[in-house]
Amino acid sequence: MAEFIHLHNHSHYSLQDGACTVDGLINAAKKHGMKSVALTDHGVMYGVIEFYKKAVAAGIKPILGTEAYVVREGDRFERKSNQTNGNGRRRKNYNHLILLAKNFEGYKNLKTLSTLGHTEGFYYRPRIDLELIKKYRDGLICTSACAGGVVASHLVNGDYKKAKEVAKTYKEIFGDDFYLEIQRHGIDKEAKINEGLIRLNKDMGVPLVATND
Repeated sequence: MAEFIHLHNHSHYSLQDGACTVDGLINAAKKHGMKSVALTDHGVMYGVIEFYKKAVAAGIKPILGTEAYVVREGDRFERKSNQTNGNGRRRKNYNHLILLAKNFEGYKNLKTLSTLGHTEGFYYRPRIDLELIKKYRDGLICTSACAGGVVASHLVNGDYKKAKEVAKTYKEIFGDDFYLEIQRHGIDKEAKINEGLIRLNKDMGVPLVATND
């Protein structure tokens, strides 16, 4: 059986989206015999030092990352408060993207991206854009995230053409370090998303990686 490592995890540093503590995450990995585990809090890296030190002390290899908020339209400097979707609610002008450091350069770039997301792109969330991603891509592994991710969000809307266009963009940026993130949590829309992701895998050769959000 292939070894499974969790690459998409939110701790209590992901406000309103993470329930586990850093200790809980590391203890669970150790309990289940996992040699490594990642921390990918939403838009922030508040927990990485605590996570790194405690993981190393427990004999677990820490993978440092973040789930970035990427501007959906325009750039990180745009502020649009009047966009709404079909039900009258404010439409989020961002999608999710997982970024993982594969070396120290990647870690430094993650810190820079997180900082610029707060100081330049903050609008409801600390957002980054393609300009920053291209500039600080070195040393990073990229996965397409959840149903709200840069690729899957278009598959939810039935727009395979746009999903393929976005996947092509990230493939050009990250090369072999870009993966399509496939998930199964029992949510209705996941079947539609996974069907599209598998199709993209076959059409483009972008590898799939299984995660549990």
